[in-house]
Amino acid sequence: MNDQPRTLGNPASVVERMAGLELPHIVPLTALVRQIRIDKGPQAVVPFFDPADGGINAEVLFLLEAPGPNATNFISRNNPDQTAENFFRLNQEAGIDRKRTVIWNVVPWYIGRDDKSAIRPANRQDIESGRPYVRQLLQLLPSLRVILLLGVKARSSEKMLRDLAPAILLFKSRHPSPLSLNRLPNNRSELLGDLRTVANAMVTKSKLSNTGDDRHA
Repeated sequence: MNDQPRTLGNPASVVERMAGLELPHIVPLTALVRQIRIDKGPQAVVPFFDPADGGINAEVLFLLEAPGPNATNFISRNNPDQTAENFFRLNQEAGIDRKRTVIWNVVPWYIGRDDKSAIRPANRQDIESGRPYVRQLLQLLPSLRVILLLGVKARSSEKMLRDLAPAILLFKSRHPSPLSLNRLPNNRSELLGDLRTVANAMVTKSKLSNTGDDRHA
């Protein structure tokens, strides 16, 4: 799969990714999205997981708030927008292999105006509505070691995540949107530093697993 920033602005790349939804590592996550679409009704916009990521083999879960108004068929670092490009490049700088990660949202569906001219902030009810599906997702990720919450609203779900996955390392950071990263000069470096912390945690956890000592999980 073509793996460059904004790849999914190319229709041929979208067709390729859609075909990848039936690959073994992503099929259970594809089924989860399809079930949410049934549950929420035909008006719901629920993007798929990106088959270029690790799927059910992921060790790291990146959780954002909700799909944006420009969301494509996928929650992906290859989407044709600046937020996705920022996240693509920052992960590369941090040395995180995307095949060991998966990206999703604490609210899996688009929330905002019907004409998609803007997204509204997620509220407590939105996050609670997403909770059963986050629980299902965690059950589908047997290799999960680390969760990184990205953005204010995603960070507000910390208690929920600690309740659902008490043995998983949980970190919080900035949202990768231009609005977030450009607000203060240090915001980008802060997110990069947090991604490097995740990368180090992945290495540490791997070493513990290899020695049979995973008591700090």
